[in-house]
Amino acid sequence: MSAVAEVLSTVAYHRDPRCSELPTCPVCADSMVAAEASAYVSDHVISYLWTCDTCGYGFVTKHAVKQRLMCN
Repeated sequence: MSAVAEVLSTVAYHRDPRCSELPTCPVCADSMVAAEASAYVSDHVISYLWTCDTCGYGFVTKHAVKQRLMCN
């Protein structure tokens, strides 16, 4: 079964990426739990591949990640 892919651009506004909201499928509105794959696009951009378990729709999100400064 082939999946249709779409790129949805997002920006992570939270300091901790684990605090961000997980996406829902744009076709059937089912909740997504985990990305199927991830990849670094550049130094501060991460791309995630999502595939809906319910309808099979696939899409990609890109997240801009701010670099944290470590305190000594």
